[in-house]
Amino acid sequence: MNTSAKDIIARVRELREIEEISGETLAKELGFDIAEYNQWESGEKDFPIGSLVEIASYFKVDLSELVTGAASKLKTYCITRAAEAPEVSRRPMYTYWNLAYNFHRKKCEPFLVEASADTENKPLSLNTHPGQEFDYVTEGRLLISVGGHESELGPGDCIYYDSNEPHGMKATGGKRARFLAFVL
Repeated sequence: MNTSAKDIIARVRELREIEEISGETLAKELGFDIAEYNQWESGEKDFPIGSLVEIASYFKVDLSELVTGAASKLKTYCITRAAEAPEVSRRPMYTYWNLAYNFHRKKCEPFLVEASADTENKPLSLNTHPGQEFDYVTEGRLLISVGGHESELGPGDCIYYDSNEPHGMKATGGKRARFLAFVL
């Protein structure tokens, strides 16, 4: 487990302790499987991004504060320059960059996501989280599954879906895929 994951786990635990609730209670209130939540908090499995968005919302903190430990400050607008978005590493074959990390009380979490070419040879890893998601492919080919329906998307293609449905994606064609993901 990398240092970033350990830090995120410590911040989630600290928020729970401040609110005086157990991991089981938090999991139950947010509709997470308790056994899976315990794996996240023990470091056996990484917290999915959607679950971190939910946890941050529950504790009324911004995702960036939960992930980086630094409070967001900007309330009117936030510019994120090329190559300056903080990287959020959650799973080895995916990299997320938080595109509005410093904006306070966002209505959505915008990410640039890269699925490595290695994902093509792996089974789809499905996850769920409350809300909705919009994904727009900027580079490469992306196989996406939502609620058991699979589609392949290319540059300029997009999908909007209920993220309560099991969903996952992976690069195809032997090359990485990049897409913009807006988690609402």
